[in-house]
Amino acid sequence: CPRRKPRCPPGVSLLRDGCGCCWTCAKQAGDVCNEADLCDPHKGLYCDYSADRPRYETGVCACKSVGCEFNRVHYHNGQVFQPSPLFSCLCVSGAIGCTPLFIPKLADSHCSGAKGGKKSDQSNCGLGPIQQQLSTSYKTMPAYRNLPLIWKRKCLVQATKWSPCSRTCGMGISDRVTNENSNCEMRKEKRLCYIQPCDSNISKRIPKGKTCQPTFQLHKAEKFVFSGCSSTQSYKPTFCGVCLDKRCCVPNKSKMITVQFDCPNEGSFKWKMLWITSCVCQRNC
Repeated sequence: CPRRKPRCPPGVSLLRDGCGCCWTCAKQAGDVCNEADLCDPHKGLYCDYSADRPRYETGVCACKSVGCEFNRVHYHNGQVFQPSPLFSCLCVSGAIGCTPLFIPKLADSHCSGAKGGKKSDQSNCGLGPIQQQLSTSYKTMPAYRNLPLIWKRKCLVQATKWSPCSRTCGMGISDRVTNENSNCEMRKEKRLCYIQPCDSNISKRIPKGKTCQPTFQLHKAEKFVFSGCSSTQSYKPTFCGVCLDKRCCVPNKSKMITVQFDCPNEGSFKWKMLWITSCVCQRNC
């Protein structure tokens, strides 16, 4: 082995080779790999030997992805499929997002091809009775979210629910899958979340004679810290509290804000963040 450890590019993991002997830079997505040259485990990569049949000695680093299941059919991550001619679906890390393949006519539009110079009856415009019934069949799918229909630039905006915060205290991350972007494509979106501070005895904040303190705030505004970087502004967020019984307090109402962080000698960046306005205490934790 070389006397000095190799210097890996930013974002590339330094690890021991498959023999457990020498330090090496992990292989990245698309790189050739084998039992000695390992793929980057911190990025969820693995060595795919499927193309090297029948030897299975050399592979290519690929991403570990969770597929989706719909109507007892398994779909790979990133796979586009059409359960019906009326809508197209995409599998993204275990979540399914579907988009209708038609654009409904606006309420004040009129049908073309009127007979005798008269406008057609609005109820007879557009799709036929059977097509009208099938056009909403995607609502019965498990992936369908009962949200208000929002159209942006001929795109029916869809989104899964935000995942629970990755940390019960301190700064964490939650994600969802949405097509609210310029290309109307299903993508994973992330945001910061801060449910509770880690160094605070929240139970002391419960009023005497009460069993729960749904929300609380710190005495003064503080700057957020994320990955060694500090927010440019100070904030006084609302946190979810605790209960003396087995109930837990979770966000009930919230909105999204954008927080800018400054890093020492490394510039700045912005992150979307969950901003809690109220919490509810429940037994379903």
